[in-house]
Amino acid sequence: MRSIATVLVLCGTGTLLQAQATPRARDLGVPFLGTPGPNNAITDVGNVAVGHTTLISGNGKLVVGKGPVRTGVTAVLPRGKDAKHPVFAAWFTLNGNGEMTGTTWVQESGFLAGPVIITNTNSVGVARDAVVAWQLKANPEADWSLPVVAETWDGYLNDINGFHVKPEHVWQAIETATGGRVTEGNVGGGTGMVCNGFKGGIGTSSRVLSKEAGGYTVGVLVQCNYGGVRGLRIAGVPVGQEVAAPPMCLAGSLGSSSTLLRGITACTTTSSMVERPREEMGSIIIVIATDAPLLPHQLQRVVKRATLGIGREGGIASNYSGDIFIAFSTANLDAARSDTSQVSLVMIPNESMDPLFSATVQATEEAITNALIAAETMVGVDSLRVSALPHAWLQGVLKKYNRLDSTVVR
Repeated sequence: MRSIATVLVLCGTGTLLQAQATPRARDLGVPFLGTPGPNNAITDVGNVAVGHTTLISGNGKLVVGKGPVRTGVTAVLPRGKDAKHPVFAAWFTLNGNGEMTGTTWVQESGFLAGPVIITNTNSVGVARDAVVAWQLKANPEADWSLPVVAETWDGYLNDINGFHVKPEHVWQAIETATGGRVTEGNVGGGTGMVCNGFKGGIGTSSRVLSKEAGGYTVGVLVQCNYGGVRGLRIAGVPVGQEVAAPPMCLAGSLGSSSTLLRGITACTTTSSMVERPREEMGSIIIVIATDAPLLPHQLQRVVKRATLGIGREGGIASNYSGDIFIAFSTANLDAARSDTSQVSLVMIPNESMDPLFSATVQATEEAITNALIAAETMVGVDSLRVSALPHAWLQGVLKKYNRLDSTVVR
């Protein structure tokens, strides 16, 4: 990784150049079920916007409070900048070693009012307070707020105890949020994340249901920071079993002060995954959006299906993992009206929900894979290097198992 000075990268969904330059899983010939939307992103659900603030600075030995910094903030806005119309929502935790604030009120009320913010573990508090301030600015008449802020731990690569995320970074992620293509990989809250042992981060995907199933769209965004190398599966292929050398190593001669990194050898040292097995650690946050008219209890059913998408990628919801998900519907715009004695709602029958379940599973699986494909090799704290999943190597593994879609390989 080249030497860098303090850099603050601010973007909504990224420039067109960035979006075109980074291949996605389908571009490499990874086969998936289902029909994606035009952007194959959570923003294919109308009015949903995504913004990132990416913080990268410093190299070398960890100096708490100074760096190296590899972190950021990602914001998902269910109705764009519209802060006055809550959406029906539900949440679910597969394994609770993590945090998503505001969820007790989501469960009690059935509503999500405001953005979903994703950052690092130690920045949940500042992000939560920043959202309250942003909402008060947008709606000065608001009396209180219980924002939804979720986290995953980026302490392998980032000076997480340095508290580098500030309120202005949260605001910037919200204010720059747009629709369209979503930048993936080492951006926003996903900047310093590690997924299945490789460099991870932000990933997204979508599915459009058939006309017969209602034509609805389901979009998923993940902050991928979970799992171990050996369990990784892509398109049903045991990719992790084919990994010869650990993708995490020390690129410098500093050594590491972190107890979590004891046993990590130099990148110049030859070793194998068999010699250096590592337990699964980390977490994954999943945000699911749909324009299907679903009530909170139906969204509760949908959000649970994200677990099957993780399972397809080899995830087991390990003890150290915080696997926490939230789903919302942009339908029923006036559901939260309080100026009338009755509110008319639209919902689909429970018997018609199977296509939404399938779409959620498929989009979750692809979003995780897209995060791995988009992420780039990163060197962070104490010169720890986490390698990206090699594209050509992955194609070779898929071809070995007769799972490479050669019709789309560029």
